[in-house]
Amino acid sequence: MRIPLSWLAEYVDVIPGSTPEDVHAALVKVGLEEEDIHRFDISGPVVVGEVLEFVEEPQSNGKTIRWCQVRVAPEGEQAADGGEAVHGIVCGARNFFVGDKVVVTLPGSVLPGPFPIAARKTYGHVSDGMIASARELGLGDEHSGILRLVELGIDAPVGTDAIALLGLDDTSVEVNVTPDRGYALSIRGIAREYSHSTGAAFRDPAHAVEPVDADGFRVTIDDEAPIRGRVGASVFVTRVVRGIDPSAPTPAWMIARLVLAGIRSVSLIVDITNYVMVELGQPTHAYDLAKLTGGITVRRAKPGERIETLDGQTRKLDPEDLLITDDSGPIGLAGVMGGANTEVSDATTDVLVEAANFDPVTVARSARRHKLPSEASRRFERGVDPDVARVAAARVVQLLEQLGGGQADGLGSTKRTVELREPIMLRHGFVSALVGVEFTDEEVRTALAEIGGAIEQTEGGLIVTPPSWRPDLNDEADLAEEVARIVGYDRIPSVLPVAPPGRGLTRGQHLRRQAATALAGSGLTEVLVYPFVTQAQNDLYGTAGDEPVPSVRLANALDASVPFMRASLLPGLVETARRNLSRGLTDLALFEIGLVFRPDGPVRGTAELPLGAALPEPSVLEQLEEGIPAQPRMVAALFTGESTPKQPGLAPVAAGIADALAAVRTLQTALGVPLAVRQGSHKALHPGRTAEVLLDGEPIGCAGELLPQVAEDADLPRVVAVLELNLDRMLAAAGRNIEVTPISTFPAATQDLSLVVDAAVPAADVLAAVIDGAGELLESAHVVDDYRGRGLPEGTKSLTFALRFRASDRTLTAAEASEAKLAGARAAGERFGASVRE
Repeated sequence: MRIPLSWLAEYVDVIPGSTPEDVHAALVKVGLEEEDIHRFDISGPVVVGEVLEFVEEPQSNGKTIRWCQVRVAPEGEQAADGGEAVHGIVCGARNFFVGDKVVVTLPGSVLPGPFPIAARKTYGHVSDGMIASARELGLGDEHSGILRLVELGIDAPVGTDAIALLGLDDTSVEVNVTPDRGYALSIRGIAREYSHSTGAAFRDPAHAVEPVDADGFRVTIDDEAPIRGRVGASVFVTRVVRGIDPSAPTPAWMIARLVLAGIRSVSLIVDITNYVMVELGQPTHAYDLAKLTGGITVRRAKPGERIETLDGQTRKLDPEDLLITDDSGPIGLAGVMGGANTEVSDATTDVLVEAANFDPVTVARSARRHKLPSEASRRFERGVDPDVARVAAARVVQLLEQLGGGQADGLGSTKRTVELREPIMLRHGFVSALVGVEFTDEEVRTALAEIGGAIEQTEGGLIVTPPSWRPDLNDEADLAEEVARIVGYDRIPSVLPVAPPGRGLTRGQHLRRQAATALAGSGLTEVLVYPFVTQAQNDLYGTAGDEPVPSVRLANALDASVPFMRASLLPGLVETARRNLSRGLTDLALFEIGLVFRPDGPVRGTAELPLGAALPEPSVLEQLEEGIPAQPRMVAALFTGESTPKQPGLAPVAAGIADALAAVRTLQTALGVPLAVRQGSHKALHPGRTAEVLLDGEPIGCAGELLPQVAEDADLPRVVAVLELNLDRMLAAAGRNIEVTPISTFPAATQDLSLVVDAAVPAADVLAAVIDGAGELLESAHVVDDYRGRGLPEGTKSLTFALRFRASDRTLTAAEASEAKLAGARAAGERFGASVRE
């Protein structure tokens, strides 16, 4: 909300000498956040000038200029810039005449831009200043001709300071108005808030005009089946004004105030409706009476109806839209924008003035549905004072009579179905208990009276009826907040809250952070990726099988090219790697922890989302729950480039599946879960470089290298290692199988075991057999070599295992270690036909 200070001062005694910053500070004290300060950014000398004569001079470029003699000071006096009273000025506009009063920017002045004015030679003359247009002065968009003061109804003496004359010396302050305080979207509301902050005297502009009811104009509110139980229009006031002078200009002071309030000047009638809206917070509308057919009916839209709004767009209407109609059909989208077929024009002399109060939810939904935000909808959707509609209509009539020469007649209407506000019981001591500050009964009563509440003292406390302009006050907690705000937030001490014992991170949160910290500590970088993908990406990465993956499709996707929710974290990591590689980052180790969306089949439950105006019924909530797909939390990582860069004396090490498996072991250690790996397959991964990760014998994910073609399609290097694990499954098992083994003081015995086995047998299965057969003396075992080739029968491979044996109570002999090793070999032979390689 932008507040011109001269306008504000009409209704509240602004402290003398206050700067815009001071006004901002005062409004911040009552909860209105400061945004900006707006000025015309124009400085003098800018004066009223009179065109004495001009000569039209055609130029070689086809343009005709006027060499003008302009009086800028009374005869015999010096001009404001210290020069002669008559200045020679070159002007390209041709819409003025000899004798016209114009605005002259003399050398030394600065126009918005900034655009400094100086005497300069142009078109063969020295132009000693400039005759300004409305746009050059910041008063509007008109730039086809210069500003003639007669068009503004101004006849000021030559040499008069035009800055003060046109209101260009005014300033506006802008504040951020929260959605619950719609009354502050008006000079009336801001003046009241300034009064609350400073104690300055407030004069309600709603008391400055006496509303006069009229009748005889037919208005029907046809909303017998209101949406969500709310009537679309609770107040509807109309007044007729005839005989308006269509050539009457908008006064300069009104134009300046509207510009500073962020609204452009259109015409006198439209400007007056906008002026009253900013002044009182009540949107009003003017219809060309000659274009109306019959009376007005307020109703919901019918299926298939359309309306052409004032912006020239034809809009298809929704049955929830509230319309203003006459006998010809829709003439306005209630609370949002009027229709083009009854728009006032330069020929309009008779108007119907409308001031209404519309349902905030209806207006908000219509404005969003049609992507048509307006100054009117901003106010209606926050709640407008229902008692100010009659005053606003009377104020518009008053200004049309004063400025446009119109005459109000007795034709009009007043419809009102507003229910009285329910009183609120505010118990003794409630405010102090809630806010944590001691307030006296007098402070509470005075603060609530100051905001306009009607107060009745009772034995148990105060019965407060909120004012009509505060629809946000609905319970005693709201009243307590108002007391704290009016008395002063500075009364509330800054006390650091003490967390109750036993609170903090949940076990799951702690373990998730532990996993993320472990990966980050091992050199990976965490990323956050948008969860939107294509169906093809879900099919490729979402499962190891060949069947299409059931996916959740968004009803209103931000990007139509990626309308599905991800079934895997890998597409996001691949895209992140591609983007980083395109920017020169070739060595990457990335990870993400996030949710994926994996429905077991077609999404069940309701397909229709309920309206958000009220809590849905339990049965509806159950249907919504049934429609939510499984959303497991996963952890995924990607490696490419060099895991160890080239250094003096050290060759580079390329990233690969070993890095992915190392990340698996990092998670295993960080969470204390018994993970195992075995040969696996995945349609996005290399068939010979894919490991399936197991937890308690059940698969929870995979690790491997992308297929070269998949990597190439994503503009990635040939070797890209990835992993993806079900973090939820890991967290559920975290810490339950941790066994602490005392450190033995006896030496270990190490031996190698090479077994020849069929090439199709996974090494992990052979290792498991060796471990089972070797018994309790075996401390550790891992594969160190996988050989296939000369010296071995065709279709076989040689697996070499590094074994370490240790006893807890003695030093093992070589024979004991060898016997345990051979026992492991026998077990592998029994299960897989393995034989010891000679």
